[in-house]
Amino acid sequence: MNLYQYIAEALFFAFILLTFSGGLLAVRSRILMHAVLGLAVSLLGVAGLYYFLGSPFLAMMQILIYVGAVCIMIVFGIMVGYTPTEVVSRGIKGKNLVLALGACISTFLLLLVALNRATWIPAAVHRGDFSLAYLGKSLLYQYCLAFELISVVLLTAIIGAIILAQDKEGGHF
Repeated sequence: MNLYQYIAEALFFAFILLTFSGGLLAVRSRILMHAVLGLAVSLLGVAGLYYFLGSPFLAMMQILIYVGAVCIMIVFGIMVGYTPTEVVSRGIKGKNLVLALGACISTFLLLLVALNRATWIPAAVHRGDFSLAYLGKSLLYQYCLAFELISVVLLTAIIGAIILAQDKEGGHF
């Protein structure tokens, strides 16, 4: 074995160790923020394994989607969410329960009517070309508006989480 094979084998075992230790931290942690950190470390290890196994696109998507988006949204959920004592004290009662049930039922009925009236036409499928170049062109030209709208929604959620996390009196976190 030459030096490169030893380095490659060491990297492979390092990614496995990173994945396993991050998963262990995520499962065994008693503090929720530490569990999210363990999840992010474990997902980074999986991205390293994807890269090592010859799929850099999957590795980058793993980092972008799971480590970047999912873990950050979990952290924002922790920041914005209520503590267990606040959950008990703020139960849905009386008038709020009636309003919540009414909103749920009306939304369900509206979606049911919209789905029943829709005409479902199969989308034109581009057959035969599964290259990365075609994927990139279709994401940039065909689905550009959808990605821009998703980024605006994520930016709005981030700004809302920051505003909700601020202290009402002093303006501090």
